[in-house]
Amino acid sequence: MALTLYNTLTRRKEEFAPLDPANVRMYVCGPTVYDFAHIGNARPVIVFDVLYRMLRDRYGAGHVKYARNITDVDDKINAAAKANGEPIAALTARTAAAFHEDVAALGCLPPDVEPRATQHIAPMTRMVEALIASGHAYVAEGHVLFAVPSMPDYGRLSRRDRDELIAGARVEVAPYKRDPADFVLWKPSPPDLPGWDSPWGRGRPGWHLECSAMSEVHLGETFDIHGGGLDLIFPHHENEIAQSVCAHRGKPFVKFWLHNGFVTVNGAKMAKSEGNFVTIRDVLKQAPGEAARLAMLTAHYRDPLDWTAERLTEAKRTLDRFYLALRAVEDVPATGQGAKARGALDDDLNTPLALAALHEDLAALNKAQTRAEKSRLKGALLDSGVLLGILQQEPESWLKGASSDSGAAEIEAQIAARNAARKVRNFAEADRIRNDLALKGILLEDGPGGTTWRRAG
Repeated sequence: MALTLYNTLTRRKEEFAPLDPANVRMYVCGPTVYDFAHIGNARPVIVFDVLYRMLRDRYGAGHVKYARNITDVDDKINAAAKANGEPIAALTARTAAAFHEDVAALGCLPPDVEPRATQHIAPMTRMVEALIASGHAYVAEGHVLFAVPSMPDYGRLSRRDRDELIAGARVEVAPYKRDPADFVLWKPSPPDLPGWDSPWGRGRPGWHLECSAMSEVHLGETFDIHGGGLDLIFPHHENEIAQSVCAHRGKPFVKFWLHNGFVTVNGAKMAKSEGNFVTIRDVLKQAPGEAARLAMLTAHYRDPLDWTAERLTEAKRTLDRFYLALRAVEDVPATGQGAKARGALDDDLNTPLALAALHEDLAALNKAQTRAEKSRLKGALLDSGVLLGILQQEPESWLKGASSDSGAAEIEAQIAARNAARKVRNFAEADRIRNDLALKGILLEDGPGGTTWRRAG
């Protein structure tokens, strides 16, 4: 089945055909590293991790290149470092490391390349020079600005008219601008802020310029997929198109633009500026990363997703059911493929439909009578799980949670004491031990093979 993706540029689903099947290229806007990322920031990381897995599965891991940048020069970073009283480099190093830890806990594969803005100043200045030389940019009072009227089809990604573009850009009103919609490519830096020497004086790049330059360096002037959140369509992605197309003499920039919907809280977009956010770190204290990932996949990526404690709890319970079924067939080889889930994901990453297929396979596995049937259904679950980034743990490891060796040994000792009590028909003591463990969140399950345990959902 062909992979179809909704292209924001054309406003329709299209069959995906890479420019070069031996070199499929995807760029996703990454974090600005000034604080811990919130769970809303995790959505594009998870969404495009699923797409990355699918592309690797379809074209081969060695034929896919995924670039996700780190913005480590930005006014928010400068303000946070000043407020914290710490060096900018220390702040960005610390928060980038925290971001890596958080998204790894969510089961996200690392990108093939992770360019940092501060390491790409030279290609940024070259791009600005090309834009000035071609008449698409100009120098004014130490700033370099992109001349929006120089690009006749500016705005075609967001499809806004000129008044909307000016209003929505929230651009600085400055007397040196030739047009109100013009945006900054390079701006001067005072001595107390990061800056680099350039033909226009000591300064730093504009946010939009960073991604245009980094994607060119690592993926080329034209590549297959550019992803990010819905809020990046304008002005960020619109301005990336303007810079890249005009700097490259009209050459196309990106074939497919993909955008995920917002994570909301009671219907309002989750945002640090609104104070209605919960960090990935805090979520990971409430539930395992795999549960948070599954919760994020329960809505289609283009739809809004309302984040609630109930959604997270239900995801954890769902994974408990899957891992209990997989534990029951641990001695059975996995031979099947998740055809239904794969078909759902091929249809514009329809993760809710893919999860519905997994639930069908789970129900069938729990009813399966023959070893061949169990083998096929186990294979279907695990194969689908690879693409979704779930069900990759050992069932026993998931069900017992992050128990320390000493903690697990204590639980096993309690189970042994309970078995000894049952053997001498001291059922009151056996029940006391079971109830004591239950109060600690440990559930015992007696079966033909003995007593097993797991942590409660």
